[in-house]
Amino acid sequence: MAKIYFTLTGTKYYYGKDFLKPGIILQLKKEPDNKYDKEAIVVRMEGLGDIGHVANSTHTVIGESMSAGRIYDKIGDTAKAKVVMVTEYGTICKICKKSLIDHKNKKVEEDVNE
Repeated sequence: MAKIYFTLTGTKYYYGKDFLKPGIILQLKKEPDNKYDKEAIVVRMEGLGDIGHVANSTHTVIGESMSAGRIYDKIGDTAKAKVVMVTEYGTICKICKKSLIDHKNKKVEEDVNE
């Protein structure tokens, strides 16, 4: 399965982005009850809690990274991701491949470490 990258956005509404560094592991959690976006995926960091969301707008998605809508059905209710690059326009992250749903076997891999 190909690597899936996404843009972490909205960090300015939480803690900013100065603490984000490549290699940091993040948790993703679907928010189906989000009143603004039914495909919302919140991004969390252990010890801090919510730090932003997976971008889901043409105005916030950077380059070829995927929007929340494009990855929503590729992950279970939760997933792990890793920070790849922090830019002034947003943070690029990669979903850990073991968090992706194996549609052939209809399951999420249990081990989420790469």
